[in-house]
Amino acid sequence: MLQEVLSLILGGGRGTRLYPLTMLRSKPAVPIAGKYRLIDIPISNCINSGCNRIFVLTQFLSVSLHRHIGNTYKFDPFSRGFVEVLAAQQTNEGSDWYQGTADAVRQNIRYVHEDRCQDVLILSGDQLYRMDFSHLLKTHRQNKADVTIAVLPVTAESAAHFGITRLDDSGRVVGFVEKPQTPEQLKPLAMPDAFLNQRGIHANGRHYLASMGIYLFTRDALFHLLNQPPLATDFGKEIFPRSIHSHRVQAHVFDGYWEDVGTIKSYHEANLALTADNPPFDFHALEGVIYTRMRYLPASRINAARLDHCLVSDGCVIGAGTTITRCVVGIRTQIGCNVTLKNSVIIGADRYVAPEELEENHRSGLPSFGIGDGTVIDNAIVDKDSRIGANCRIVNQDHVKDGEGKNFVIRDGIVVIPKGAVVVDGAVI
Repeated sequence: MLQEVLSLILGGGRGTRLYPLTMLRSKPAVPIAGKYRLIDIPISNCINSGCNRIFVLTQFLSVSLHRHIGNTYKFDPFSRGFVEVLAAQQTNEGSDWYQGTADAVRQNIRYVHEDRCQDVLILSGDQLYRMDFSHLLKTHRQNKADVTIAVLPVTAESAAHFGITRLDDSGRVVGFVEKPQTPEQLKPLAMPDAFLNQRGIHANGRHYLASMGIYLFTRDALFHLLNQPPLATDFGKEIFPRSIHSHRVQAHVFDGYWEDVGTIKSYHEANLALTADNPPFDFHALEGVIYTRMRYLPASRINAARLDHCLVSDGCVIGAGTTITRCVVGIRTQIGCNVTLKNSVIIGADRYVAPEELEENHRSGLPSFGIGDGTVIDNAIVDKDSRIGANCRIVNQDHVKDGEGKNFVIRDGIVVIPKGAVVVDGAVI
């Protein structure tokens, strides 16, 4: 049945909440866990579920995303599988940028018309989770739904950040409120323990079912809802409140790990959580591995350093006397001697530096890629190809919550060094 499903992954908007990680790339292209990119999560979930016909809808700063997808996802000619990028473009029908999630799908609807699919799976490109979409499809088909939405149990405190559904006893959606803010809005949306227990869910205070941004439409329902006047631009704010009155909208309750990494804080926390003894998400699990680009890098070389609860990716060099605690170290990272890293995400580098370039950098006083000797970094994110000099202190010593400087951005107290930034020897941030 999954061969009858066409998958559309939404590349997202400008990604302002993830700035400066989105300064030079789109949200789905942001690296995660040292060697992956966010787009690898939904694509891998599709492949592991048997959905191998996938379109990725992009708009902003999509060059690196296109390159990654093109270098990573290649199917044999007999599978009829594909991962293709649909970039925003001017056509005879329109010349506007995508105005929202629903508008992005509408502007590419001819690719759904041309496909023989019975159902269309719509996913977000900036979430961390593992889901077998065959279970979602089973809920969809058994209930003869026009639309099925994946929902996650959350607490009242978290409910204000999500679209919250209200279900009847059969699991049909009979109410939907986008980001409820008041107790009056929340109260009628709470689901009883009996309903959750029947579905094998222990509430533990999580009585609200939040939309995960994972939608399954029948082909005809998608065409009807996208073309129904007035034309909707967004699924959460317009399509779903409208559809529950005109179509059968079913909920598929999911109780696994799911994280929206759309902000600097959530991105930082999600990465560091992966360093735990029993991480909430395992990139290599029996239920389905997460795929990414094969780079053929050498094993990392670690010289008399101390590491505690770390992820260290391929091709790294870590110098003697260095201490790294609860950090993610990305591909090709070069770390000098006597460096101290804590609670930080070091995204890595796109290339190695040739010896002659190293010599030229030394003569000009420019630090090389990576982190220089004696530097201390705590509670930070260092983006790709950054040059951190020797004896620097990147620790947010003034306890700034939000700020910006020549070569850094601070969000929620986390210092972010943008891609390609230079921090000279002895600098203090």
